Amino acid sequence: MTEDRSNSKPGDDSELSIDVPGGVPVDEHVEEVSQNGKKITLKGVYLLPNLFTTGALFGGFFAIVSAMDGNYANAALAIFAAQILDGFDGRVARMTNTQSAFGMEYDSLSDMVSFGLAPAIATYSWALQPLGKFGMAAAFVFATCAALRLARFNSQVESADSQFFTGLASPPAATLVASGVWLGSEQQLTTEISIFAAVLVTFVGFMMVSNVRYQSFKGLDKNRRVPFVAMLVTLLVFIAVIIDPPRVLFALAFVYALSGPAWWLWEKVSRK
Repeated sequence: MTEDRSNSKPGDDSELSIDVPGGVPVDEHVEEVSQNGKKITLKGVYLLPNLFTTGALFGGFFAIVSAMDGNYANAALAIFAAQILDGFDGRVARMTNTQSAFGMEYDSLSDMVSFGLAPAIATYSWALQPLGKFGMAAAFVFATCAALRLARFNSQVESADSQFFTGLASPPAATLVASGVWLGSEQQLTTEISIFAAVLVTFVGFMMVSNVRYQSFKGLDKNRRVPFVAMLVTLLVFIAVIIDPPRVLFALAFVYALSGPAWWLWEKVSRK
């Protein structure tokens, strides 16, 4: 492999092309960062955090394929697995000091597939298709709102309140929809269920782009002691998830989705 980038500049594709065996050109990633008040140019990408992001992306891809094959339980599980991996990539990047603009953009695109497209396609494949254009519109609303939610989050990441999310975050939104698909697929599909699914994805979509605040739980002190009963409650929740994952996850996600509007209404009433 030969490289010639002695006079290369960011964005100059002609100078950043790498010749690899087989004659396939590969453009090296170049990123400008600030260190100690000076701008420096870094080439390449960090492997470890982006491996987690790639795993999350595969989870979304697998969920879409599974939903198209009618395996809705597998689709939901793949979305949940993507959420776990998505939760690790940022933490790994911070722990290893490997944060980058590339990683942030890659993570956002992965989130769009796993938490935007995958739940929308799974819901459409399971329950919305019989509704025709109305069902397609409902699924598209969810996917579009997920994209808008991610774009807004990326543009406000520097000024956002770490204790609260503005609008329902895409991972819990995907949890609610995916667990609903898993739960509903165990039942005989009816027109009423299809309409409920359409209303659900539309409601969740609008919650993602709303200005309603949701607790992020990022401000919790992980080193603070908690009452012993809190440990018991946590254990019971884990046991409940193991016994009946679709129903328990759907209930937890539904309560969280309603917590934002409920808190908003409480603030409105308390001010009067």
